[in-house]
Amino acid sequence: MSGTVCRGIRGATTADANTKEAIVSATRELLEAVVSANGIVEVQVAAVFFTTTRDLNAEFPAVAARQMGWTSTALICGHEMDVPDAATSVVRVLMLVNTDKSPDRLVNVYLKEAKNLRSRGTETWRGQ
Repeated sequence: MSGTVCRGIRGATTADANTKEAIVSATRELLEAVVSANGIVEVQVAAVFFTTTRDLNAEFPAVAARQMGWTSTALICGHEMDVPDAATSVVRVLMLVNTDKSPDRLVNVYLKEAKNLRSRGTETWRGQ
């Protein structure tokens, strides 16, 4: 397939605490890493879905994107399923991007303790 299509890029990180500052800081670091790893500019972004584990509720992660100047991008926040024994303090992102890159050229980004959510053998990712 050639030409521009909408593709999803995933990422996750952990927040150091359930505070506004920690959630926004972790989310901003994650967004900046995804943007950098994939050469994204805001105009390419169709929408961003943010989720947190239920223990993170002090702030909407989308605040980080707005603070980065993403004022025209559709953003939404929600909670992940509350699965027993799942990781806690996790912020996840699914960024829908208009791109001409093939899926194998996109880089999913997992930071901090979220590196444990994916293994290198199963997908293209960058753990920092």
